[in-house]
This record gives sequence, structure tokens and C-alpha cells, in this order.
Amino acid sequence: MEFVTTADGSKTLFNAEVGEHYHSKHGAQQESVHVFLNTGLKHFLERDAQKDASILEIGFGTGLNFLMTADYCLKEQIVLHYMGIEAYPLAKEVIEQTGYDAYVSREIWLEFVYKYPIALQEQVKFNRQMGWGIANQKVMDFQTTDRYDVIYFDAFAEVHQPEMWTPETLAHVCSFLKPGGVFVTYAITGNLKRTMKALGFQIEKAPGAPGKREMLRATKL
Repeated sequence: MEFVTTADGSKTLFNAEVGEHYHSKHGAQQESVHVFLNTGLKHFLERDAQKDASILEIGFGTGLNFLMTADYCLKEQIVLHYMGIEAYPLAKEVIEQTGYDAYVSREIWLEFVYKYPIALQEQVKFNRQMGWGIANQKVMDFQTTDRYDVIYFDAFAEVHQPEMWTPETLAHVCSFLKPGGVFVTYAITGNLKRTMKALGFQIEKAPGAPGKREMLRATKL
């Protein structure tokens, strides 16, 4: 693992074994806010005039998407239930070196660092209005009776992790999404669009984060 500074000044990790960065080299923090927070969660909240949301993240990684989401929800008094799936969780010592404390409140950061190891074992109360957990298992082994409003699909790119983008994996992941729920990812390919349509989703091409022209947002019909 090697830290890399991206174009917006925020850090990401390069995973040499996979041959891929955890976030966009064009701006890790920018990508997280644009793809997942703005195009995913905020879209859902504004569309349905909601003040609470449940999120399932595929590929918890460094926790950046969770931090951006939790910080926003704290400021806007959104009640949040958040579950991440991560088969290969990073050590707490690595998480502490990301520098993401620069982008969130001190309250959120300290709570995150303290409870990160606990969240890998069980769902925890994350400050006064949020619940949080990380399923330390492969995505196809994940099972729950919970259903989610938004899915953040943040797996490594298909060229590096093709098993995460198969129709079988996407069908499994999307089975946990409520009708009307929103699926967002940084990618958009012909295969992905066809798969999501076949799974009963209405798809949209949304403007991509810096470095990408477009991304996918899909709504479960």
C-alpha cells in the first residue's frame, strides 16, 4: 500500500496487488462528494423530501465516502443508517494516515477513528443520529434482512476486479435496495447499463467527477 496525493490535494491509496487506486487520481475527495454524496444521497433526499436514509456501500476502503456522508448528515440533521462491505479492511493505523480529518468536523473524525475497529465487529451507534457497521466479508457472502435507500457501488474498476461487476454480483447487491432506491457508481459502460436495465432499473447518465465525462445513477422500479 502506498499513499498518493491526488489532484485536489486529498490522499488516496494505491493497492499494488490489485494495480488500482482506491479513489480517482483526479481528486479523491472531489470524487467522493460528487459521485456518492451529491449524485446519490442528496438526490434521494431531495427527491423524496426525506430527513433519514439508509446506505449500503460496496467497497468501504478508506472510509472516505462514509466520512463525507456522515459529516453532511450531522450538519443537516439527517438520521443515517450506514453499512459498508469490505472483504479486506485496512488497519486502523492506515486509516489514521489518510488525512481525511481535514475534510470533516473534529467530532466526526474522532468518532470514526475510535469506533472503526468496533464497527468491523458489530453495528455501532455513531454519534447521536447515526448507526454504522462494516461487514468484513466478500460481497457475495453478505446477507441481511435490512433494505437500503441508496447503494454506493465503489468497487475497484472492472478491468482490475471483474468479479464485482458481473450480473450475478450486481443482482445480489441490488436485492438489498428498496423499490425506488438509488444505485450510484463512478463507472458507466454498456455492459453495466444493460445489466441494470435487465435488473429492473431506470438508468441515467449523470455528469462524472473530474477525469470522467459521465457516471451511472439508476433507480429501482
